[in-house]
Amino acid sequence: MADKKTTKAEEVKTIEQLRTELATKRDDLLSARRGHAAGELANPRVLTSTKKEIARLLTAIRAAEISEKESK
Repeated sequence: MADKKTTKAEEVKTIEQLRTELATKRDDLLSARRGHAAGELANPRVLTSTKKEIARLLTAIRAAEISEKESK
């Protein structure tokens, strides 16, 4: 049998939970940028993946805000 990747359904988070996660990711990105500038960052791909995670969080926040607005 071939191995297939399966994705787990993510838990539903509130807008506030998404915003706190966004703040931590932004802090992580800032510290990674500082580490990269100082030459201490072992894997520079962390910068790209963190930026993508931030974009996904911003998209999820926006989608939640739109759905909240439409339900009113």
